[in-house]
Amino acid sequence: MQTLSFQESLGKHLNALGLCKGPIELSQLTGGQSNPTYKISNGNSHYVLRKKPSGALLPSAHAVDREYRVMKALAATDVPTPQMLAYCDDESVIGTAFFIMEYLDGRVFADQSLPGLAASERQHIYEQMNRTISAIHQLDYVSLGLETFGKPGNYFLRQIARWSRQVREANIAIPDSLNRLMDWLPEHIPAEDETSLIHGDFRMDNLIFHKTDLRIIGVLDWELSTLGNPLADFAYQCMAWRIPPTLWRGIQGLDLIALGIPSESEYIAMYEKQAGRSISEHWPFLMAYNLFRISAILHGITKRAMGGNANASDAIENGAKAGALADLGWACTQQ
Repeated sequence: MQTLSFQESLGKHLNALGLCKGPIELSQLTGGQSNPTYKISNGNSHYVLRKKPSGALLPSAHAVDREYRVMKALAATDVPTPQMLAYCDDESVIGTAFFIMEYLDGRVFADQSLPGLAASERQHIYEQMNRTISAIHQLDYVSLGLETFGKPGNYFLRQIARWSRQVREANIAIPDSLNRLMDWLPEHIPAEDETSLIHGDFRMDNLIFHKTDLRIIGVLDWELSTLGNPLADFAYQCMAWRIPPTLWRGIQGLDLIALGIPSESEYIAMYEKQAGRSISEHWPFLMAYNLFRISAILHGITKRAMGGNANASDAIENGAKAGALADLGWACTQQ
């Protein structure tokens, strides 16, 4: 579908819904690489369009309907999300299912060392992030109507089996540390289990902060959200403390005291206090699991890059990081 007809068709749909009057302007937003995301402008009104990619897709991938459902359910909670305005599964409108949400005019921080900010501001931002992920994990998902949003229980066992299967089915050389993690993790799953709503990709650049007071005004990119183990979700964000910025987007090795950024142990203590959960006992497993998971994902990117099917221009580079991240994960098992 040509850009002009895409824009005109979307404009007519939004006019019929009463969201816009007259022609619209579209500009693609950065981020949201899996589900294309656009800013819609109509005079002084602005919205966000999030849609499935075009072309053939896996049945469960790019589930914009799930993103819409969970953010709509969170509207009445303490977790800040944009207002959901419309969902459309009629592919005749723009070629794919999509939803329209409120446009949040704020700041996104991609570099977790937060250059240009004062130490006190960095401390505040990390406290805000901790408070927000804690709030997500304390929600009563049943009262929110999300009891069918995922499978409760046995989260680690199911996830380890899933990612291990995908690694082996890629039929390319598996890094030694990744092989060892696939053997070690199933034997060390914590006996304690609980289920909460989890974001699935909670990190700094999926948050929108207020322009001036460093308050989080929106948690975005809920594509991977489900019902799962909250400790896995929290530890996913904490991989940043184990990954050096030279390898990937992390803060390991930086002078955190000078920067005003809490240490890993301080950040864990914040979460334990906020969420009322004990997490330290299982920390080596949780970190090993998340580093295994991201390594497995990047291993898959390597396979797609080798076959010429990866979308990201840096797919080969990211795929090469799978072994280094698995090494970090294996190191966690030796603690």
